Amino acid sequence: MFKKIALTAASAIVLSASGAFAAGQELHIPDVAFAHEGPFGKFDQMQLQRGLQVYTEVCSACHGLKYVPIRTLSDEGGPAMPVDQIREYAKQWTITDAETGEDREGVPTDHFPHSALSNAPDLSTMAKARAGFSGPYGSGMNQLFKGMGGPEYIHAILVGYEDPPECAADFESDGYYNRYFIKGAVPDTCKNEEGHVMIQGSWIAMPPPLSDDQVTYADGTAATVDQMSMDVASFLMWAAEPKLMARKEAGFVSVIFLVILSTLLYLTNKRIWAGVKGRKTA
Repeated sequence: MFKKIALTAASAIVLSASGAFAAGQELHIPDVAFAHEGPFGKFDQMQLQRGLQVYTEVCSACHGLKYVPIRTLSDEGGPAMPVDQIREYAKQWTITDAETGEDREGVPTDHFPHSALSNAPDLSTMAKARAGFSGPYGSGMNQLFKGMGGPEYIHAILVGYEDPPECAADFESDGYYNRYFIKGAVPDTCKNEEGHVMIQGSWIAMPPPLSDDQVTYADGTAATVDQMSMDVASFLMWAAEPKLMARKEAGFVSVIFLVILSTLLYLTNKRIWAGVKGRKTA
């Protein structure tokens, strides 16, 4: 059974420190080669299980997954946990019964609980709601192979905590500088005369949630911040799109069907009009 680690309440409070918001910044999210990307990509089962562990031990202290049924953890193409393990896993959650209004142990048919903090966003569809790529990375064929970058955005935020830049040496804030978060406050000292932000990123209310070796992976994978960030980002992509693999398979079959149908129509048309095409009329 996973151990839940509590985070500070600041992780869910919208930053309201002095300084204007970092409007107008362009977001440059680095690409990550996730296993599920591309027309033939598939979720890495072990990575999903590791991501579930990171969510359970760290993220769930504040954030919920209210649209995700616990029973889906056994689905093929997902974490694929045995049913008996899911029963034990569900028991750690406290669920408020909709009929009686009383708290009870969770069962596999329950959904994950709501966010524990009122201002903490639910993560059920976060990987779809946050597009990381823009420009050529977010359009055309690049979407087919790279996606919209939602998991990359989550990964970038989790690894993007850094020491504040020199221009913010005297900036007093309850937040934390993150080079990939651009919706927070930025001090005037980090702007030019026209008011344009001269740094990448801004200040975010959520403290750094991950640190090296914060969890212990059963498969022996080194629990670095980068690894945990990729694992939980992949898990949240599955949570948002649990039928992604089925959609890919259906799309591939549809394309093959259309190619065959188009070929048959072309040959049929050619045969029907073969005796008419090129015939001269009086």
